[in-house]
Amino acid sequence: MEKHFNQFRTIIITVLTALGLVFAAGSAIGADKGSVVCRVETDRAVLPAGDAQNVVLKITLDAPTAPAEAKRPRVNIALVMDQSGSMSGTKMEMAREAAIEALTRLGKDDVFSLVAYDTDVTTLVPAQQVRDVNAIARKIRQIRAGGSTALFGGVSQGAAEIRKHIEARYIHRVVLLSDGIANVGPSHPSDLGRLGAGLFKEGISVTTVGVGTDYNEDLMARLSQKSDGNTYFAEAGVDLPRIFAAELGEVLNVVAKDVRVIVTLPDDVTPVDIIGREGRIKGNRVELSMNQLYGGQEKYALIEIRLPSAASGTTLNVARAEVVYQDPFAGKAMRSTGLATAAFSSDPDKVSASTNVDVVRDYQLNLNALAQEKAIELSDQGRQKEAAATLRKSAAKMKAVGSMYGDAQLAKEADAVEDQAVMLEEKGMSKKTRKQLRTESYQMKNQQKAQ
Repeated sequence: MEKHFNQFRTIIITVLTALGLVFAAGSAIGADKGSVVCRVETDRAVLPAGDAQNVVLKITLDAPTAPAEAKRPRVNIALVMDQSGSMSGTKMEMAREAAIEALTRLGKDDVFSLVAYDTDVTTLVPAQQVRDVNAIARKIRQIRAGGSTALFGGVSQGAAEIRKHIEARYIHRVVLLSDGIANVGPSHPSDLGRLGAGLFKEGISVTTVGVGTDYNEDLMARLSQKSDGNTYFAEAGVDLPRIFAAELGEVLNVVAKDVRVIVTLPDDVTPVDIIGREGRIKGNRVELSMNQLYGGQEKYALIEIRLPSAASGTTLNVARAEVVYQDPFAGKAMRSTGLATAAFSSDPDKVSASTNVDVVRDYQLNLNALAQEKAIELSDQGRQKEAAATLRKSAAKMKAVGSMYGDAQLAKEADAVEDQAVMLEEKGMSKKTRKQLRTESYQMKNQQKAQ
């Protein structure tokens, strides 16, 4: 049935192209109402005929809103709080209040645990259903600052509390709060990256919240990246209630988990690179994984592929994507697919008019995120001018593309990156700027809503 559909689609596209009509370069196939929609698009619907060329492929997962009539999935949250000496004062006070405020939003069937760490790691609230909010709040208020920072041990213990309910149908999340450098136990970003990757395989995401300007943003971002969690930069303690509320809002709005995306290319189409996300290229297949999707959210992956030459007036199947995931409401596996087909023309006007500006924009924004990371690397090596030049080059590219397609978002982002380059050139890479760049880069690549 699907084979006949694809043949029919190809015929229709060929006819429309011959008539000079531009079609959308992607589609979703067989997505039921209330399920994740998988769309596959290219940066242009009509490609130049005659030469092999690279094309940007965008695989978008449109998550549905949570069904109004259904009870939301239960959550299993471990809060891992830094209580080292540097957290004293306003930061600790606001962290306690933010944690209590978040706690009050949980239901009686949700599971909560609290781990505090300094030189040692202490489980203040073992994993339990939220039956007595006041008793748990009293435990949170008992946290006092003092000692060093056993961050690795804290996260590991938080994960141990999560595992007490790992077999049940929960959304599993560790929320790590830290304001300092990990100095007890494993402390390199690669150490935390391996820990995050292991937790990802168990269906546990780690969200990291860095407070102030003395924490290790490389370590925190790596931990979030490898476990598919969120990452936040709280410049001051007063930012914590807002961040905790945003994070809990997302955890309570999960509509898909254990998400796997498989992109299959025809034999004559070659995958070149995955832009911004981690994934695996196996021959003509690309595989990506995500722990969860939030209601109403759009998540995507960008893949650069190489297409063979084709004559004007022909069409080519570019890619087929399949997403497989667990529906936490129904408790069953679901799947949906998307297909992209490109037409070829020797008419440059048709090629230009078929540009998919959304794909082009997202591609440029992700390239800019990579440029921000490169600027951090160069600055760390003392090459400030080269770091600034990297940002300027990225800003110039975004500005040019934004001008070409009349895209205000790219123009706005270009101005912001240009300002970053000027500040870097004049004042160097401050701790605050470095954390902002690292956080912005991660949030862009992960499509995390900035808070």
